[in-house]
Amino acid sequence: MAYLLAMDQGTSSSRSIIFNQSGVIVAQARQEFRQHFPQPGWVEHDPLELWQSQIGTARRALADAGLAAGDISALGIANQRETTVVWERSSGQPICNAIVWQDRRTEPICAALRVRGLAAPIQAKTGLVLDPYFSGTKLQWILQQVPGARARAERGELAFGTVDAWLIWNLTDGGEHVTDVTNASRTMLWNIHDGCWDDELLAWLEIPRRILPQVRPSSHRYGSSSAHWLGAPVAIGGVAGDQQAALFGQACFSPGIAKNTYGTGCFMLLHTGDACAASQHGLISTAACQLGARPQYALEGSVFIGGAVVQWLRDGLGAIRQAADIEALAASVPDAGGVVFVPAFTGLGAPYWVASARGAIVGLSRGSTIAHIAHAALESIAFQSAALLAAMVRDAVSPIAALRVDGGAAANNLLLQFQADLLGLPVIRPQVTETTALGAAYLAGLAVGVYQGLPELSAHWRIERTFLPAISRDQAAALMWKWEAAIAQVTPV
Repeated sequence: MAYLLAMDQGTSSSRSIIFNQSGVIVAQARQEFRQHFPQPGWVEHDPLELWQSQIGTARRALADAGLAAGDISALGIANQRETTVVWERSSGQPICNAIVWQDRRTEPICAALRVRGLAAPIQAKTGLVLDPYFSGTKLQWILQQVPGARARAERGELAFGTVDAWLIWNLTDGGEHVTDVTNASRTMLWNIHDGCWDDELLAWLEIPRRILPQVRPSSHRYGSSSAHWLGAPVAIGGVAGDQQAALFGQACFSPGIAKNTYGTGCFMLLHTGDACAASQHGLISTAACQLGARPQYALEGSVFIGGAVVQWLRDGLGAIRQAADIEALAASVPDAGGVVFVPAFTGLGAPYWVASARGAIVGLSRGSTIAHIAHAALESIAFQSAALLAAMVRDAVSPIAALRVDGGAAANNLLLQFQADLLGLPVIRPQVTETTALGAAYLAGLAVGVYQGLPELSAHWRIERTFLPAISRDQAAALMWKWEAAIAQVTPV
């Protein structure tokens, strides 16, 4: 039996999961880390804490599985995307905290680029909406604001990477400065049509080429971890941004298959094959996992606050003691009682793209309780996802027959039933919902020959439960109208 180690470095925790060759979880370990909020709208992580938590969970997973590093055929990495790390090549020390994908501090940079008329050409080259979400303006901000950073970058003394590149640098003791095409496609510096770092994009964002990593396919032999980290070298065979890894783990290998991941945010991806589809309705075009030289693409809608609204109820409002308590509290009332919760804590992502929007709870009455707010919070996750799928349908790239779902909140039956009701489509939960990690493991397994091809992986995918719509299309439309009315209230004119 072959074993594969997946390192799943997320926004709120680092996890390591060991899968056997059949895609069954053998052992897993998880560790949360600190979120830093230096100013309103700013979100940071300590890069060293990301690395230490990730390698720590890998060691624990191996110990819990009773396996040694030599028993692992390969490791794969899935990571929070767009989060930006800059470090010294000589010492491997970060020059500042990582700027997290949720961070909005670079909106003035984006605004200046829009004034220069660069929003359309940037989107044409990258598939991305000009927004602080992506890495390019975060990197520009670091080079502008950290003393001496720009000069050092131009001299080749600094390295930039998304979190995958930072982990690989540490795993290889600085031997490899690399990323994969899915992560590169999230930087706003990568031309997704030509498959390269783009000179015009670098010039527009004032980024020295010498700071950038090399880019490889998602399933590729990236080298091996140094022996001292896990007890023996382990081949690094797979790398993908977490949402593309989840698309791969859900066996969405061909056009027309869509998945939604309910994590800190919500991310819906529709595979479009080797055609890079351009959205007319607020979605972005992005790279899907690439196995060889032939590019693959997806349409994506990104919701900034999904499961994070449950964290806010727990940590900010003190309404629940642990995240899992949300379903029982929400189910204690039959509906939201007219309450609509718009969790635009860090602006609105797709399909709205309003960076200045802020959260609101509307429709409160004297009879509203914390249970109604909890119910509305869960509904907000489904409302935002329904808006994404509606945009995909309007773009009409491929017909969508069902939605495959995963992520932590996919365990919530109330949420998934409401999602099916809004969409008017079957919502399918697989037996293994840790599809982000599973996708990274599959990519690694393909690179080292554990798997022979995609049909073998498709055969592993199994349905655990299907949620079918239980309300009329008129009822669903009325609910969506109330949601869009609430959106209008938090969107500046």
